[in-house]
Amino acid sequence: MASPVETNHLRSNLIVQNYKFDPDGVNPVDVAWRSVRDIKRILIGFTRTVGTGNVDAFKILANAASDGGGTDVEIKAHPLASQPDAINDQIWLECSVEEIAALGAKAGIDLQYFSANVELATATDEGLLTYVLEPTIRKDGNTTDRIA
Repeated sequence: MASPVETNHLRSNLIVQNYKFDPDGVNPVDVAWRSVRDIKRILIGFTRTVGTGNVDAFKILANAASDGGGTDVEIKAHPLASQPDAINDQIWLECSVEEIAALGAKAGIDLQYFSANVELATATDEGLLTYVLEPTIRKDGNTTDRIA
């Protein structure tokens, strides 16, 4: 019998969202621009779902524009010393909003948005990006079901 207890601890304390990554090309792609507002820490993972080619770049970028239309500032880049070249291989990057603000101040840009940026070496390869965000305000509904 399933537990009758309604558990909502992690969904209240984290914001977790997945994004399918199927670029159909080999150019760098910004995956999902998100606001830094009400966020303290950012963890983004790439999981290989299709293919065995190299990942040429995996970064966290920040920008002043909500669509990434301004100047990108690189916040973190994965060294890719070991390639995630098998199905379910994972790589992760983490940063804080304080790091984004400091690098923005250094560049003279008010960075308000961030995104994963991925470049695959093989156009037919695919992946899954997972954003795990620590909000400044813990509340019911930080992580919710998303149904299209």
